Amino acid sequence: MNHRIRSAVVPAAAALVAGAVLAGCSSSGTGSSAVSSAAAAVQSKASELASAANSAISGAASAANSAVGGAASAASSALASAEAAASSAVGKVQGGLDATSDVSLGTPVTGSDGKLDVPVTVVNHDSQARKYTIQVDFKDSSGNRLDVTVLTVPQVAPGATAQATAKSNRDLSGNVKVSVAAALRY
Repeated sequence: MNHRIRSAVVPAAAALVAGAVLAGCSSSGTGSSAVSSAAAAVQSKASELASAANSAISGAASAANSAVGGAASAASSALASAEAAASSAVGKVQGGLDATSDVSLGTPVTGSDGKLDVPVTVVNHDSQARKYTIQVDFKDSSGNRLDVTVLTVPQVAPGATAQATAKSNRDLSGNVKVSVAAALRY
């Protein structure tokens, strides 16, 4: 039962009680006992209705809190999974050299699928063609990691520039900042 219903039930019950009391005042002594009983019954029913309304509201609040907690747990689990996958992908690179300075990120935009797309530019400063494995972190304004993804850019010719897109694993909203957490050239 919502707040609007409870707001209507309590005044209605009060009006019934007041009417019963007024009726009892104008009747003879024999009817006042019946009126008092009726007033007590109305008051009892109003109390039951108010209690039921409070229970329904409390139950709805509890369900809402559980849903929020479940969503937070799912988001945390998704982040842990993405972090494990990123760590594994970067860890598989053999003989890679730090190439963070070869990589720059553009402004994230929300794609049609609701996930963030981040333009990635790679400039190969080496004298040989190289592949790149790049880890991109998605963080909130407080620096908390929201998501992480890894992408591989195939052979980039010496002195050449390549374009790629890093995509978040899930929908992200708000002020999301992106950064290159790792970039390996091999």
